[in-house]
Amino acid sequence: MNRRPITEDDLHAYVDQALEPERRAEVASYLDDHQDVAARVAAFATQREQLRGAFASIADEPLSAELNLSHIIESRRRPPMRTWWAIAAMLLLGIGGLGGWTMRGVLQEGSNGLSALAQEAAYSYGVYAPDRVRPVEIRASDSAELTQWVSNRLKQPVKVPDLSVSGYRLMGGRLVATSHGPAAMFMYDDDHGDRLVVLTRPMSNRNLDTPMMPQSTGDVAGFVWADGGMGYTLVGQLPGDTLKPIANEIRKQTRPI
Repeated sequence: MNRRPITEDDLHAYVDQALEPERRAEVASYLDDHQDVAARVAAFATQREQLRGAFASIADEPLSAELNLSHIIESRRRPPMRTWWAIAAMLLLGIGGLGGWTMRGVLQEGSNGLSALAQEAAYSYGVYAPDRVRPVEIRASDSAELTQWVSNRLKQPVKVPDLSVSGYRLMGGRLVATSHGPAAMFMYDDDHGDRLVVLTRPMSNRNLDTPMMPQSTGDVAGFVWADGGMGYTLVGQLPGDTLKPIANEIRKQTRPI
């Protein structure tokens, strides 16, 4: 007759005297033939007796109400008050987090979004302002075509500022690619050869209005703002106090009525 292998579970059940008589006899025979395993089982038995002795004084005491099976089942059906407090705290944190995430979008659009626009203008200035061959795609002589082109691509009317009162002539403009979509770039120069760039594009918040803020990237300075969901920035290699009144003039001309 083939005997079942003796397992670790059999050894522990042997120590706990939980085996059927026939199986217990098989384990005992196995231990007689395997003295190393028998030594381990003896150690198990010693530990068992030590534990029984350590808790003998409370072994016959009744279980506390918290350990009563019916009490445990009832407690699981009805969460304790601290659980409700935890749930309430999680809900408050969730609401706060949602509000914070919502505000995050507003703040990013109001600060980081405009900062990105100013940086895009500075990059465009660095690429096109030094170009003495073709700094613009459509020249000022075709300003009507330029206005129509950029308005179609930005999918809303775009005004080309007139900076002649500030001593700057429109050279022309082009579309430039940004990570936020196409933007319209207009370039101006004066009698000294100083060049300015105006960059405008729709912001993701189409109702965004912000105050004018100074921005600088390297040696390119300027101002950035938003009106009616359109972002505007003026940049050039001029002091801020020289650029500020020009930026004010641009804002006055482009502000929605």
